[in-house]
Amino acid sequence: MAESLNSHQRAAIRYIDGPLLVLAGAGSGKTRVITEKIAYLIKQCGYHGNQILAVTFTNKAAREMKSRVAKLLPAQQGQGLRVSTFHTLGLGILGRDLSKVGRRSGFSIYDTQDCANLIREILVNKQLPDEDIKHLQWQISHIKNAPPGTDLGDTIQPHVLAIFETYQRLLQTYNAFDFDDLIREPVLLLQSDPDVREKWQNQVRYLLVDEYQDTNGMQYALIKLLTGVRGALTVVGDDDQSIYAWRGAQPQNMALLTSDFPRMEVIKLEQNYRSTGNILRAANHLIGHNSHLFEKKLWSALGPGDPIAVVSTRDEDHEVQWVVSDIMHHRHRQRSKFQDYAILYRSNHQSRAFEKMLREHNIPYFISGGTSFFALTEVKDIMAYLRLLVNPDDDAAFVRVVNTPKREIGATTLEKLAQYARQRETSLFGACFELGLEQFMAPRIVQRLRQFVDWLVAIGDQAKRSDPVAAVKDLINEISYEQWLKDTSKDLTAAKRRMENVTDIVAWLQRLVEQDRVGENIDQLVGHLSLMDILERQDEEDQGDRVTLMTLHGAKGLEFPYLYMVGMEEGLLPHKNSVDADTVEEERRLAYVGITRARRRLALTFARNRRRGGEWSSVEPSRFLQELPQDLLSWEGGEVEVPAEEQKRRGQERLAGLRGMLANQLAEDPKENNPRQDTVLAKA
Repeated sequence: MAESLNSHQRAAIRYIDGPLLVLAGAGSGKTRVITEKIAYLIKQCGYHGNQILAVTFTNKAAREMKSRVAKLLPAQQGQGLRVSTFHTLGLGILGRDLSKVGRRSGFSIYDTQDCANLIREILVNKQLPDEDIKHLQWQISHIKNAPPGTDLGDTIQPHVLAIFETYQRLLQTYNAFDFDDLIREPVLLLQSDPDVREKWQNQVRYLLVDEYQDTNGMQYALIKLLTGVRGALTVVGDDDQSIYAWRGAQPQNMALLTSDFPRMEVIKLEQNYRSTGNILRAANHLIGHNSHLFEKKLWSALGPGDPIAVVSTRDEDHEVQWVVSDIMHHRHRQRSKFQDYAILYRSNHQSRAFEKMLREHNIPYFISGGTSFFALTEVKDIMAYLRLLVNPDDDAAFVRVVNTPKREIGATTLEKLAQYARQRETSLFGACFELGLEQFMAPRIVQRLRQFVDWLVAIGDQAKRSDPVAAVKDLINEISYEQWLKDTSKDLTAAKRRMENVTDIVAWLQRLVEQDRVGENIDQLVGHLSLMDILERQDEEDQGDRVTLMTLHGAKGLEFPYLYMVGMEEGLLPHKNSVDADTVEEERRLAYVGITRARRRLALTFARNRRRGGEWSSVEPSRFLQELPQDLLSWEGGEVEVPAEEQKRRGQERLAGLRGMLANQLAEDPKENNPRQDTVLAKA
């Protein structure tokens, strides 16, 4: 075990006598604790790699963890070790017992758009706006992520429950799961089937969970079911960084641990290796206004560092000008890189003005959460074809590709086909083969549909019979997709770039086969890519030497030498919705997360006036600014009302500085020593 570990980290790594909660503050080395503990379990405690499971939330975190473990262990010792996301774990559990959850091989994983289309299919007679569809999706997700046995009668209306039941039935009909099912269905399976539960508990002899504070009800249920009575469990988290309640995370899961695992040991990691002392003092002081189950205070051995700048600006335009100008001047003075700077904001709309100003000054920037590879139109097209190859009942994929490229199968045809399929209780693909379809639409239309599905069946047979990658190449060639891109792109350069993305999909499939990642089965290959499609949207891209713009939510887990938190105003941070809903504590945690992303320098900015609905209106500084220790702050800006206590402190500092300056001058040049010396110092 590395000597540079502190005593609390070593204690967390070595404790295996029962369940353990590692309360890991920001920048306290939690990932290192997890990876070192995995190595300790294998090298010192007799565990085999295939008996250990580590779970986190993103592919990026899982890859980082596995990479670090690989450096700590000889290859043979780590063989079989599983480090995965919750959803990849759930997919693995389902894959072995599909029939028990009403699915067949070659199932599809529906993304957000697919699920929205499914809801529209259920409510075909109601033309609901997109916002209503999104709200229904949120409610369905809420139902699926609630702890098993939760009574939802008071929070979910009866008509929503009816939609939910139809939604679930259609998913089963189409041989599909949505993203939430990848946790919910394994939990229900493990609960209801003792044999499956015992099998998985025997395989997972020790479980480690990262970012535990972000777990929802179903994820915590999965943790308990896998752990069983042994309690061989280490969870690492920080309740002060729980900022995802809006997507189902339950910070109260921290409290549930102590009741569900009475022998739970708690070890705190409070030494921060990232930020200077002033930044951490400010963060501690701010989060101290929240209620806590476990108390902790971050500290640093890096010295106090610079004071925190609090900058008042006339309006949002002035705020943008100040930030961009400060980046330019500071970078010149420090000879730093653009990638050392980040601008964090509460809401996405705040980024637009910063983008414009950065472009005007030729400053490269990166907006976190931009368009991902899988969100590209051409990639979604080919992925839909692949999904349909392995799961012909995937109606969402069918609708996307049946007329891409054009096959003279329009919206009216699809509406009639969907109506017929509903009557026959079959998928769109299946309906195309039925003899009764000819009584429902024109023979020439039926012929086009059957040509399409017969061709897909042939390609699917080829993929299953021989080389699946070669079959995919044939598919792309036979639909003349490259020509389609040339016909629909703005120019040949754009078409070429888009075709390169399609080629990348084929190359990815080939690599998966060559690396024996998922075998040569077309079902497994497409299932792997479909899951990557969903999970990779959550990961951050390599941004290069560019200023980072991102939301406070998106910044969690990251760090930057120089940080600007903008829009520190009532209504923005804390957000008006949170103030109205009395959930300001989560907004305070969000501000805490933002502050603890800064390593060396932190600036907090706010505007006195901001546009709302096209009109200028005055706004108040965030309450969080007043909750910070004032002796750590350097207030800037003519409009700011500096607190009286801060004014007094500044006056004393100026006096001390002037005395020191005069004393130094006299010491350096004794000839200047004269009777006026005492008079000058006295006046000062």
